[in-house]
Amino acid sequence: MPNNRHRTSHVGSTSQNLLAPAPGSGIRVGSRRWFLQAGLTSVAGLSLASVLRLQAANPSSQRDPKSVILFWLSGGPSQIDTWDPKPDAPPEIRGPYQSIATSVLGVRFSEHLPLQAKMMHKLTVIRSVDSSSSDHTPITLQAGNPYARRTNNGQDGGGFPSMGSVAAKFRGPNTPAMPAFVGLADSWKADIWGAGHLGHNFEPVKGNELPGRLALTPGVDLPRLQDRSTLRQQFDTMQKDLDSQAQMQSVDRYAGMAMDMVASQAVRQAFDLNRESDKVRESYGRTSIGEKALLARRLVEAGTTFVTVSGRWGYFDHHGDDVPPWGGIQKGLTPILPTIDRTLMALIEDLETRGLLDSTLILMLGEFGRSPVMTKDAGRQHWLPVMSMLMAGGGLKHGQVIGSTDAKGGTIKSRKVIPSDLAATVFQHLGIPLDTNWLNPQGRPIPIIADNGRPLAELG
Repeated sequence: MPNNRHRTSHVGSTSQNLLAPAPGSGIRVGSRRWFLQAGLTSVAGLSLASVLRLQAANPSSQRDPKSVILFWLSGGPSQIDTWDPKPDAPPEIRGPYQSIATSVLGVRFSEHLPLQAKMMHKLTVIRSVDSSSSDHTPITLQAGNPYARRTNNGQDGGGFPSMGSVAAKFRGPNTPAMPAFVGLADSWKADIWGAGHLGHNFEPVKGNELPGRLALTPGVDLPRLQDRSTLRQQFDTMQKDLDSQAQMQSVDRYAGMAMDMVASQAVRQAFDLNRESDKVRESYGRTSIGEKALLARRLVEAGTTFVTVSGRWGYFDHHGDDVPPWGGIQKGLTPILPTIDRTLMALIEDLETRGLLDSTLILMLGEFGRSPVMTKDAGRQHWLPVMSMLMAGGGLKHGQVIGSTDAKGGTIKSRKVIPSDLAATVFQHLGIPLDTNWLNPQGRPIPIIADNGRPLAELG
């Protein structure tokens, strides 16, 4: 029964090819449905015309491009078996791994993160994140808001938006043709939190599906597709069909710009991993998280502001060897750690080579930590009091550890970091004023930062 309950909590996961068209979408470029789903009303959930209006009204992102790549370690990674080892603790707490030295004196990592250990001077480890308001969903930590929670009553999140959606609304994309917020995940519900009451226009684009919807099928006459007169005639026809659904309010020059984006070679190229050399692709790893991380780099380089990456649904949920599908620490976590180790190193080095590391803030985290005492089945249970995470890039001061836990790694000993502190750090990096408010459906202003969250001063 416990195992069944655990599996039930993850209902809704899916598995897709990273760059395949949406299954059963039936979308043909140039068709009426294609215009609707990939043009005016949305590209996988984002209103392009609205984004373009935002960009025109607030061009600051063009002057000072900043971006965020958030790695979502779905399932809740063990702090003790990654970035906060306890080598002097008893075996039932220490776990099966040894710890190794890093490039920063006195800081130790799990033995299965040797590449991250070598580049610790480029990283910040936060060992004291308070995840007590979180649950087995991305809601709380991706929102950076303790009031955004799973409720299981059809009102999950309380209407509070994710950090990516806030970035989409108050900053927009760094390049007008690009979507502001992209999610790269196989399981949308389990691994990506969206706009809440902020509005449909600021939902993340489903990056796994978008490439197929941007592909120009054989026989499409692109010049004719871009002809404004032809477009207007087709939009007028669609308007008659859509009036009853209130899906199209106007056709203006921004609608034309949205179509330019859909037909843009630059946008299609940003989603095309085949344009990368074998050497680069191998450096990231031919894994789900490696391929998605490389795509995230291509997206921020092309002008996307916020990308959330999830390697696979729930794969850090290591309860024990008898709890499918992920098993315990030794059998389940051991083969996974080298993939995130390799991927993070490759991304940091790639961004640095391209001159993008200082403008790109990297976060690596999950929804909570794991219990300090191993279970009888060689796993660890969910643990809300504390979790560890990594940060890199963003032009910030790294090579440090923020906060600490007790000898067992189960409670915060110093420098509690709350979700709102993470949000404030992200928004400060993106140049979004921290006193910004959004309006809920009742017209009430809601602060983007809850509980007096503050940017992490240690980061400089």
